[in-house]
Amino acid sequence: MTTIEPTLTTKKQQSNDDPASALNISDNKKATCKHDLEFSTGIRQPKKKLNLNTTAHILSEFETALSVTNISADPRKNEHYRKGWRSGGGAALAVIFPQTLEQLWNSIKIAVSNNLIIVMQAANTGLTEGSTPNKDNYDRPVVVVNTLSLDKLHIINQGHQVISMPGATLHKLEESLNAINRSPHSIIGSSTLGATVVGGIANNSGGALVKRGPAYTELSIYAQINQHGELVLVNHLGVYLGDTADDVIRNLQQGNFDASKLEQGQRKASDQQYQARIKDVDASTPSRFNADPRRLYESSGCAGKLAVFAVRVDTYPVVEKEQSFYVGTNNPEDLYAIRRLLLTGLEQIPEVGEYMHRDVFDVAAQYGKDTFLSVLHLGTKRLPKLFAIKGRVDATLNKIGWLPPYLSDRAMQFFSRLFPEHLPKRMLTFREQYEHHLVLKLSDDAIEQGRQILTDYFSSSAGSFFECTPDEAKKAYLHRFAAAGAAIRYQTIHDKEVGEILALDIALKRNEQNWVESFGPEIEQHLEKKLYYGHFFCFVFHQDYILKKGANAIEVKKLMLSQLDQRGAKYPAEHNVGHLYKADDNLSTFYRSLDPTNSFNPGIGKMEKNQRNCNCCL
Repeated sequence: MTTIEPTLTTKKQQSNDDPASALNISDNKKATCKHDLEFSTGIRQPKKKLNLNTTAHILSEFETALSVTNISADPRKNEHYRKGWRSGGGAALAVIFPQTLEQLWNSIKIAVSNNLIIVMQAANTGLTEGSTPNKDNYDRPVVVVNTLSLDKLHIINQGHQVISMPGATLHKLEESLNAINRSPHSIIGSSTLGATVVGGIANNSGGALVKRGPAYTELSIYAQINQHGELVLVNHLGVYLGDTADDVIRNLQQGNFDASKLEQGQRKASDQQYQARIKDVDASTPSRFNADPRRLYESSGCAGKLAVFAVRVDTYPVVEKEQSFYVGTNNPEDLYAIRRLLLTGLEQIPEVGEYMHRDVFDVAAQYGKDTFLSVLHLGTKRLPKLFAIKGRVDATLNKIGWLPPYLSDRAMQFFSRLFPEHLPKRMLTFREQYEHHLVLKLSDDAIEQGRQILTDYFSSSAGSFFECTPDEAKKAYLHRFAAAGAAIRYQTIHDKEVGEILALDIALKRNEQNWVESFGPEIEQHLEKKLYYGHFFCFVFHQDYILKKGANAIEVKKLMLSQLDQRGAKYPAEHNVGHLYKADDNLSTFYRSLDPTNSFNPGIGKMEKNQRNCNCCL
């Protein structure tokens, strides 16, 4: 075993708006924690490419490491794990399901020693195809490593932090923290679909909670293939776990460390500058986006270019009291003004600020009703399992040629119509009156301040607001959540009449006054429906476009992205590049630094898929 003292610095912040500053890896100073260690394994990628005739032997190796029950090599049975949630997919030698961190570690060793491509996967809830193979044009066989069974959580430092294994879901984290009156980074949206803590970190995901910014940490344990093709294990968790890689993995799995007091040095376990950044409403750059160089750091933003074994993240205090407000207006300038007033005028900035346009309000009311009712009556605990079952059912039914496509969606849509109106009357009244809707949550001392700001503003404006009852607030947020899948359902039900769905998530400049999208006829002629919703105070928007039948989605997307570039917007804002977006220079450089031989998740960001021979010893 070779132990290497890593070198890392935390760069001084030049300014909150300077993407070139902040928190990136450097070679100038020693690591900030005495427990930072890198373990060489002696395992290298072979010089020659894999002979496909040896695949039976490789599968036998995986069977020895995992058992037969944790391997799926039959394409008919593992399709669910090789296809994206919305789109994408490709072939794989096998999908494997490690049940312990030791099994995960041994599986990575086998993959490296046989020069396999490794696609790390958890819940596969992403929208940009980043957690599945992409087509069948790789130069080496692919193994998909599903980590969802590795779901342990360790609550540490009196509940102020947690250590999460790669399969621990956001929902499980929320439940665990509820018991000790703490709150996680994200509490709505993908958390109800089964998305994982590590998945959020790996993709720099955002969320609806205004104060917390992107999912981010500088504390993690991960496996990496270096420029020599050698597998190494890096412990930057700030926790001493042993003097060999195997010791680290074993002790991490078993929780063999003192959870009551763990040091972390200067490393951060969250984006602690975000509140200052979002309050700078005059800045000409977005507050957050996936490829922000300020928040690309080892496991954070790695997008599967590392095999992450654990991350360490901050938790948050639960507010003492909260109040939601429902705002409606026909003038988008009203919402822009309110955003500035609340972000600059409140001592405690809003907890949540979710925007919906009237059009997506309507689509979500009709085509997201089953999702709404499922969460309302069944709770979020059962939803990940239900979505997984639906995925497997769809994979089976879609192979039966005489059945209509998307039969499960059509059935759920039909049965949802049998239920009575599910939205509160005051929300429906505002829908009739106003085009633009904002659901706003304030907490503690900010409640009275915000109430006064809204009252004063609408005393001379044509818009209005009301204070939500607890039931109205719950249903307003559920309605906003249901909007995320409503566009897919609409397109699915009307697949004979409309074209493809084009989904963008974008981050606007913080000072973008003209925030409502406006297209010229060269784009409008191709659009059937435009559905806008998003995290208004972060100025991060989800824009779902249903294209007209026959429209070329690739060409329409090019025109849209060109317009966004001219506006200084960034994209994607929350779902990472996956296989749908081109990685910019900063992001592609970051990916290459993490994965010099291009062995983990090659092709993301529309980068090359072939193996890189970075050193003559390969």
